[in-house]
Amino acid sequence: MIRQLKYHNNLACARLMGELMANDLINVDPKPKLLIPIPLHHLRYRQRQFNQATEIARPISQCLNIPLNLKACVRTRNTTPQFDLPAKQRKKNLRKAFAMNGPIHADHVAIIDDVVTTATTANEVAKLVRRSGVERIDIWSFTRA
Repeated sequence: MIRQLKYHNNLACARLMGELMANDLINVDPKPKLLIPIPLHHLRYRQRQFNQATEIARPISQCLNIPLNLKACVRTRNTTPQFDLPAKQRKKNLRKAFAMNGPIHADHVAIIDDVVTTATTANEVAKLVRRSGVERIDIWSFTRA
């Protein structure tokens, strides 16, 4: 489903993935006050025409009634895709690749991603979110590789 979504523009997969995640997360307590999808760099977004993490996060937001913030975090560098890189290079590849667009007015957020392998991407975003004053950060992903 992830390959269909990312490389074949099958957005129906994102909706299904988000609904399945929401179904699994319905009893999470406490629920985060805000969802933040992992951002794509604007060049990759222009190429793909959508952000898979955002498209997965939309049905989660709707089903769990948790606001979605698409502007909290931006990807400032167009990094090499992570899937081909070993763990050590992943960290170097993503160093200073994200920035916050201002303060987050929530004490508990969930970062949404499609795949977590080494958690490098989510951890880079989580560091920035923590620096903006968020006390609790969850990482929600459709799959772990």
